[in-house]
Amino acid sequence: MSGADHDQVEVAGEVDLALAAAYDARAAEYVALAGTLAQMDARDAAVITAWRDSTRGRLLDAGCGPGHWTGVLAHGGRDIRGIDLSAEFVATARTRHPGIPFEVGSFRHLPLDAGSLGGILAWYSLIHSPPSHVPDILAEFGRVLAPGGSLLIGFFEGEPRERFAHAIAPAYFWSADALAAVLAETGLEVVSSESREREPGEVSTRPHGSLIARSTPG
Repeated sequence: MSGADHDQVEVAGEVDLALAAAYDARAAEYVALAGTLAQMDARDAAVITAWRDSTRGRLLDAGCGPGHWTGVLAHGGRDIRGIDLSAEFVATARTRHPGIPFEVGSFRHLPLDAGSLGGILAWYSLIHSPPSHVPDILAEFGRVLAPGGSLLIGFFEGEPRERFAHAIAPAYFWSADALAAVLAETGLEVVSSESREREPGEVSTRPHGSLIARSTPG
């Protein structure tokens, strides 16, 4: 590993530690505000459910939080696991879904074999990653996806890579086109995307975006 690469790994680790601490400190507040399926918008649930049903094989909820979307992915007996930086979130997820394996960790380096997953959900879990780190994260997702595997990303839509003040930690806007360009470099092709403004009563007021990308079929 070169000196520059080593420095980048160290910075990424520091980002992860700071983010974990920030979410651990406010986990109870977050769970009360946005920790159940009932608090989510029905349109998001429809997108995630339809994506789940379009996939085959094992699924990963990357940045699972307290596990509300992991439970949706597990419907029908799907083989699903969750991973999150926040130990407090993982503890809540394990309590709520004792039959699903959850672990504390970073999805920068997933403890999974290459080509072992049929799908990855990254629902608003890339928003705090500095834009310069996102290509490596998406490359790691591509590594563990099986040929033809699918990735669903949820994000705040806005000027790509622009930083904004999030309640927990600094976050970044993206667009489907900007993410598609990064995904293409990792062998993942965007096959669909959607965006919408928020409705009164939603947890966030910032515009929503999501996209589905697939790895090259074998």
